[in-house]
Amino acid sequence: MQHHSLTLALAALLASPAAFAQTAPTDLDEVVVTATRTPIALVDSIAPIQVLDREEIERSQARSLPELLRGRAGIDLHNQGGPGKLTTMSIRGTETDHVLVLVDGVRMGSASAGLVMFHDLPVDQIDRIEIVRGPRSSLYGSEALGGVIQIFTRRDRGAVTPRFSAGIGSNSLREASAGVGGGNERGWFGIDAAYQKTDGINSCRGSAVLFAGCFADEPDRDGYRNRSVSARGGIALGETVSLEGNLLRAEAENEYDGTIFGGNESDNLQEAIGATMTWTPSQAVQLTLQAGRSRDESDNFFRDGDAAERAFVSAFDTRRDSASLQADFAPAAGQALSVGVDWHEDRLESTTEYDVGSRDGTAVFAGYQGRFGRHRLQASARHDDNEQFGGHTTGSIGWGVDLQHGLRLNAGYATGFRAPSFNELYFPNSGNPDLGPEESKGVNLGISQDLRSLRWALDAYETRIDDLIGYDSSFALVQADEARIRGAEFTLDTRLADWDFSLQLSHVDPRNRSDGANYDNLLARRARNTGRIDLDRAFGDLRLGVTLNGAGHRYDDAANRVRLGGYATTDLRLEYAINPDWTLQARATNVFDRDYETIAWYNQPGREYGLTLRWHPVR
Repeated sequence: MQHHSLTLALAALLASPAAFAQTAPTDLDEVVVTATRTPIALVDSIAPIQVLDREEIERSQARSLPELLRGRAGIDLHNQGGPGKLTTMSIRGTETDHVLVLVDGVRMGSASAGLVMFHDLPVDQIDRIEIVRGPRSSLYGSEALGGVIQIFTRRDRGAVTPRFSAGIGSNSLREASAGVGGGNERGWFGIDAAYQKTDGINSCRGSAVLFAGCFADEPDRDGYRNRSVSARGGIALGETVSLEGNLLRAEAENEYDGTIFGGNESDNLQEAIGATMTWTPSQAVQLTLQAGRSRDESDNFFRDGDAAERAFVSAFDTRRDSASLQADFAPAAGQALSVGVDWHEDRLESTTEYDVGSRDGTAVFAGYQGRFGRHRLQASARHDDNEQFGGHTTGSIGWGVDLQHGLRLNAGYATGFRAPSFNELYFPNSGNPDLGPEESKGVNLGISQDLRSLRWALDAYETRIDDLIGYDSSFALVQADEARIRGAEFTLDTRLADWDFSLQLSHVDPRNRSDGANYDNLLARRARNTGRIDLDRAFGDLRLGVTLNGAGHRYDDAANRVRLGGYATTDLRLEYAINPDWTLQARATNVFDRDYETIAWYNQPGREYGLTLRWHPVR
C-alpha cells in the first residue's frame, strides 16, 4: 500500500547505503521509532536502545512492569513493599522524574508528583517496549532528561483470533486476561481485558515510635487489585490516508502501610487515549497528526484496622493533553528530514490547594538522519516555550561508522531539561514557586557488533546536571544542586550449546557535585552495579529458563549514612506446549528466599510460585 512506502523507506535508510528505495530489504532488522521519532533499524540507532517484544514478555513470565524491567541495562528500580506499591525508576543514575514515559505516543505521568505509576501499567496489555537511554529532550522536551520509555499496546494482524490466560500464585495471586484481534491491509482492531489480585506482603516494617520508614506500625498484608482494558484499531482511507486510535485504562486498588495523614489505601486510575492520522501524498513525504490525553488519578483513604468504613484523606487528579504535527521528508537517497510542532497542557484538580493548577507549552523541533558511505549522522534540535518558564532550547548530535565484521562505533552528545512539577512548585508548606528547569548535558561513546548469532554492545557515558532540585538542611526545596554521573553498560545476546544467553551489566557513579557536607557523595538510592543474566533452552515442547538478578549496595540518604546491602536473586521458569494452541507455564521467583530492600524499611517478596495457562489458537 502506498501509505506504507515512506515508513518502509525510512526504516531502510540506515540498513543500506543506497537505501531510499521504494521497498525495504527483506532482511531488515527490528524497526524502532522512539530514538528518532521515525522508523529506523534497531542496529542503526546511535542512541542506546533496547526492545522487549511480546514473545520476550511472555517468556519472562513477569507479572508486573517493574518485574519485567528489573536489571535491564541502565535501569535501577526502587519499590515500596511488593506488588502494586509505588515503584520509581532511575535510568543511568538520573532522578525518577527524569524519565519520559509514552504509551502509544501519549505522554504519561502525574503533573502533581512528576512520577509515572509503572506498577499500575499491566504487562498483559503490552505488545512491545522501547527503552532509550540518555537525554532525548531535543525530540520530546521536558522530562526526557535521563531517557525515554515507550510502551506499545497490542497490535493484531491476520485472521481474527481470540486469546485467553489464567493464573494463580503465592500470596493468593489470581489473574486472568482475554482478548481478540485481527485485520488486514484495509483495517485492523483489537481489544483486551485483564484482572489481577493478590493479598500481597507486609509492605513496610516502619515504626511510629521510632518515626522511621512509613511512620506506622501495621504488620499486616497489603493487598493489590488491578483491572485493565485496552482497545485499538486502524483503517486505511484510500491509498494515502490512514487513521488509528488507541485506549489503555487501568484501575487499581492498593493497600499500604501509612497514617491518617497520608492514608493507607488508594484507588488509582491510569488512562491513555490517542488518535493518529497519517497522510502520505508521495514516497518522499509523510504527514502525521497525533492527539492524546492521559489521566492520573489517586483517591486516598485511611482504614483503621478491620473497620468497615474508611475515611477520605485526599484526591489528586491530573490530566495531560497533547497534540503534534510532524512532517517527514526523504529529499535524497540516504537522507531523511523531520520537522514538527508539539503542544501540551497539564491540569490538576485536588483537595489540596495549589496556587497554580494548569500550564501549557508549545515546541518546534527538527531531526535529520543521513548516511554517507560507512558513516551515519543523526541530529535534532528543539525549542520549547513553556507558559511558566519561557523558552528553552535543546539539541543532540550523533555520529556512527560501520567497520568490518559487523563492528560499529557510535558517539553522541545531547542536552536535556525538566520543568518542575506542581508539587515542587506549589505544594503547601513545602513547594518553592521560584524553582526553574533542571538542565543536563551528556556524552555517549559506544562500540557494538552484530553478527548472525552474536550481538554485543558496550556504551560509556557522562551526564552533568545543573540546577538539580533538592532539599537543604531545613528540608526546604532549593535549586543549588549539581550532579556528575559517569557509567558504562554492556549487553550480550548469543546462543551457547542450544541455550539462548543474554547478559546485561551496568555500572554507574552518580556523584553529588553540590557545595556542602554532601559533596562527592553518591546520589541516594542508586546501586553502582547492577546485572541480569537470562538463560533459556527448548527441549522439544518443553522450555526451561533461569534469570539471575543482582545489585550492589546503595545509600538511602544524601549523607550516605543509611546503607542498604546488595542482593542477588534467582528465578526459574518452565513452559510446556501442550499443543499448538495451549501452553502451561510455571515459575519460582527468588528461589533462595533472599531478604533485601531497595528503599529503607520497605520489604520485598520472598520465595514465590506461580502457574499460568495460556490459550492462543494458531490460525
